[in-house]
Amino acid sequence: MKNTLRLAALVFLPVVLLAQPTPPKPDIPYGKNPTTGKFAEVNGIKLYYETYGEGAPLLIIHGNGGAIAPMKPQLDFFVPHYRVIVADSRGHGKSDMGPGRLTYEQMAEDLNALLDQLKVKSAYVLGQSDGGILGLLLAIHHPDKVGKLAAMGANLNPAGEYSWTLEADLKEGKLIDEMIAQGDQSQPWAAKKQYLDLVHNQPDIALADLEKISAPVLVMAGDKDVIRLEHTQQIFEHLKQAHLAIFPGATHFVRRENPDLFNQTVAKFFREPFTRPDTRDVFK
Repeated sequence: MKNTLRLAALVFLPVVLLAQPTPPKPDIPYGKNPTTGKFAEVNGIKLYYETYGEGAPLLIIHGNGGAIAPMKPQLDFFVPHYRVIVADSRGHGKSDMGPGRLTYEQMAEDLNALLDQLKVKSAYVLGQSDGGILGLLLAIHHPDKVGKLAAMGANLNPAGEYSWTLEADLKEGKLIDEMIAQGDQSQPWAAKKQYLDLVHNQPDIALADLEKISAPVLVMAGDKDVIRLEHTQQIFEHLKQAHLAIFPGATHFVRRENPDLFNQTVAKFFREPFTRPDTRDVFK
């Protein structure tokens, strides 16, 4: 298994040499743009979103505790080529939390409702971390909505993460509980508690559900990711149409550590027809 993963990393090494640096873009105020920012009423909450560009729809989904603004390296790259739709997920950024527990299923349904309101029948989807999980859920429950999915650092369940990350989160959880008990208002502690619940107790995606996905999927991770490499490979192996990209020397956040490599890899996947050649064909 380790050899397979190592080979997958080597396959993508030439992309480093071919990728050209992304040219600087105007300083667009992503996440707080009065020109394009709007709220959509979905599933009982106000969901904040922005749209940019023209062409085929591309939904970009941020990770846990994130928002629109940190996705700037991807927005700058993809906006000239697609009609980009990007939202603050439920309970993140400017979007309402709503009552009750925050769940991945709930957030995925919010995004599906947003696409319906925007009259988008099908879109490419790029998801980072939790955004990758939401992309998988969209592809499972609303297969017509996902043309292709690029999922970076997604997991099917909490066991997919290395134990040291969960231990670190438990320490943060104790701090959050203390701050809430003290009535501290310096940070949105209640929201952070919900984010940690996502990490510790969710998602719960069955391998059988993965096998229902018909869209081509680019499964991505760093070889220093917080997601176990064998877990990432398991996701890849249970998808009907999938490519696997393990970025060498990269963490869970390769999209900002090496945005040129990351963006070019995703762009190639979106741009080219999906094929899955078999090495055995070479020896026939």
